[in-house]
Amino acid sequence: MSVIDAAAARAGAILTVDLDAVRANYRLLAERGRAATCAAVLKADAYGLGMAQVAAALVREGCRNFFVAHLEEGIRLRSLVPADRTVYVMHGAMPGTARDCIEYDLVPVLNDPGQVAEWRALARELGRPLPAVLQVDTGMSRMGLAPLDLARLRQDPAWLDGIELRLVMSHLACADDASHPFNEQQRQRFDGVRALFPGVPASLANSSGVFLGSAYHFDLLRPGCALYGIHPQPGHANPLAQAVSLAARVVQLRTVAAGDIVGYGARYMAPGERRIATIAIGYADGWLRALSGRSQAFVDGVAAPFAGTVSMDSITLDVSGIPEQRVAPGNTVDLLCAQQTVDDVAGQAGTIGYEVLTRLGSRFHRRYLGAAADAT
Repeated sequence: MSVIDAAAARAGAILTVDLDAVRANYRLLAERGRAATCAAVLKADAYGLGMAQVAAALVREGCRNFFVAHLEEGIRLRSLVPADRTVYVMHGAMPGTARDCIEYDLVPVLNDPGQVAEWRALARELGRPLPAVLQVDTGMSRMGLAPLDLARLRQDPAWLDGIELRLVMSHLACADDASHPFNEQQRQRFDGVRALFPGVPASLANSSGVFLGSAYHFDLLRPGCALYGIHPQPGHANPLAQAVSLAARVVQLRTVAAGDIVGYGARYMAPGERRIATIAIGYADGWLRALSGRSQAFVDGVAAPFAGTVSMDSITLDVSGIPEQRVAPGNTVDLLCAQQTVDDVAGQAGTIGYEVLTRLGSRFHRRYLGAAADAT
């Protein structure tokens, strides 16, 4: 048995990432954007799927612009992509850390007057212009220069001295609902702001924004979750390929009698004789406790409902009616598969696919499939 096979055999659960699906999703998004350049958001370890592997796949696909949230993520990503690719840090630099952006060749996104002032001062100290992105708030009230901040800064003719603006960007709050009127309000506000920076490329569209149409595309698209198969337009067919599957091993199989209790809190009482399988995954692996009594696993396409509360390291399933040999200890059941997508699980838990994906834990054995896996 090889080292890889041995690690898989020891694992309680196996997470499989299809890098060809990630590349196919990138191509689809780039084609939707047409004239706009398509970047890739790899924050949170590429939404939990593995920054190193996903970055390598997207580099092979031709992606040249990458976004992360934190400076430390940018430092890691810088070592994973060629020197001629651009890495943007969406939170910019924390006070006193701007020099790290220079050292690691990262482009900060400037979100408030303090970041603008620190970046301008560093450019003056170094005696050369420094690249940056300017983020403006178009109504989400989360990140970026508020309208009053922008108006005050623009009163100073030297406020951008030494700053080489690579991009002006904002972020959509309701892009996953194409009919929401706030999308158009934000687009119009962004049009007004970008007019203040003639000749500077602009970026507004996140994953769902790509599907709002060309009026939202501007010069650069910033898809994140869509790269990994998360549905960008709930209520419509998902055009994206599912990039992740998850299977957990059976640890124990037993038969319980009518009236027997299964799991913490005595929330499940067997209504009759039931066969119960315990699988090696729980909320410590990111499988939400909120899924208790609401979700299921699949065995050869047959649903096996959760029976009882999701524990830290295990979940109990009702596998009555499924052949016993198929759910014997060591066999696997499917939690993310053709029958149950990340978005399906999110709906069961009352959350969104982003949270399900980014919670995927570090205890899984991870497998990477596709031609791009050869380069990782």
